[in-house]
Order: sequence, then structure tokens, then C-alpha cells
Amino acid sequence: MDTKPPEGDRIAKVLARAGVASRRDAEKMILAGRIAVNGKIIDRAALNITAADKVTVDGKPMTPPEPPRLWLYHKPLGLVTTTRDEQGRPTIYDKLPPELPRVMTVGRLDLNSEGLLLLTNDGGVKRQMELPSTGWLRKYRVRVNGRPTDAQLEPIRTGLTVDGEHFQPMSVTIDRQQGANAWLTVSLREGKNREIRRALQDIGLSVNRLIRISYGPFQLNTLKAGAVEEIRRKVLRDQLGLEIKEEAPKPRRKVPQRRRKM
Repeated sequence: MDTKPPEGDRIAKVLARAGVASRRDAEKMILAGRIAVNGKIIDRAALNITAADKVTVDGKPMTPPEPPRLWLYHKPLGLVTTTRDEQGRPTIYDKLPPELPRVMTVGRLDLNSEGLLLLTNDGGVKRQMELPSTGWLRKYRVRVNGRPTDAQLEPIRTGLTVDGEHFQPMSVTIDRQQGANAWLTVSLREGKNREIRRALQDIGLSVNRLIRISYGPFQLNTLKAGAVEEIRRKVLRDQLGLEIKEEAPKPRRKVPQRRRKM
């Protein structure tokens, strides 16, 4: 019995690495008949391909995948992080610099949240960074209406259940009281949908501003709202353990030497 694994990688993984779409969206594209391999439209994602296979997307050749890249993006308020919005609201993709390649977000920030959002051209990097096992700390500055006390915040620190969904313990510190509002620093490792807002609402505090200031080792720092900054390949390689070659230095142009007259 031949137990040799098939050569190559799953088609959805290849499409994700090429920045066409996430694996899940790539599978939807396959089912919709938008992907062809060697001139034949495929209808199943359980297919391995190699570099010798020719892949087309909507009839156009798939661009070979670039090396993995990662950007910091300071998401402003009022933008959704989906590629399209059914309600017609503006998305981050409407505002990103046009020179960026096709990118995907690592996780999400909701419409009324702002701050650090990571972007990548590589579906494998996106998946790796979103895995719960990665366990990277995400840190937020949060403004709430009210005068919270340490005793009031204790259920969040020990873990609580909201509407049947359990939230892992979060780190919460009170930074300062500012009139009727207070600023908190909240850190967590999960990132469930609207987790911080729902947890604080459950203990009687209403969030009126939420800013993500870090995601693992990556920091927002002084990046201005709407700005994008690429992470150096060496940093990306060191933090994610990826095999990424440094860009070769450009060869110096030789200047012809003049012969001295004797």
C-alpha cells in the first residue's frame, strides 16, 4: 500500500500565500468555480499542487507569491476591516495607500475601535499570528464612563462569563480619572468579538474609546492615524521564525577611471 504523501501544497494554502485570499475565502472561490489549475476549473479544495502547475484566478494567471511581509497600520475610527461592507460603510481597504500589494488583516478591530492593526500579504503568516496557541499579548488603552475601582474590576481579572461565553482573565490597571471618565490599560491573549466592551459592560462600565497599542512584540508607538509602516524582514524573521531572505544590496555602479596622461 502506497502511503507516500502527495507532493506540493493544498491549493487553498497556495492561494493564501500568494495573497489572493484567506484559506477560508480561497475555498469559497474554488466552490464558486473561480479557480483553474492547468486550464481546468476545479471544484474541490482537497487538491495539492506544485510549482509546475499553472493556476488562474478569474481567468488571470496567479501572481507568484512574494516573500512574507508585515505592516503596522493605525486604523482610524469609523472604518470596518472587511473587504466589502453590506451596509456600504467605508472599509480600511478604501483608505490604504494604493502602492500596497493585496493584504489581509491579522484579526480585526471593530468600527468604533482604533489603533494598531497588522496587515500581511501572506495567508500563512495571518493564520500563524491568529492561532490561540501563539498566545501573543494584545494591549489596549480604554476610556470608560464612570469611576471604576479595583474591586469592581476584579471579575475581569479572574475571568467571567457573558451571555454564555467565557472570557479568560485579563490584566486591567486604572491609569487615571479624567472628569467623568477613566482611562484603563487592558491586556488579553484571546481577542473574541467585542470582548473588552462586553466584559466591561457586564460590570457596569461603558466604553467610549478603545485604542489597541500593541499586538505581541509590535507596537503602535507614534504611528499617526491612517499611516502604514512596514516591519523590517529581519524583525519579521526573528519574531515569527520564518525563513525570509534579506533583500540583496544593490550593486554599486562602477565609475570609470580616467587614465592619467604621461
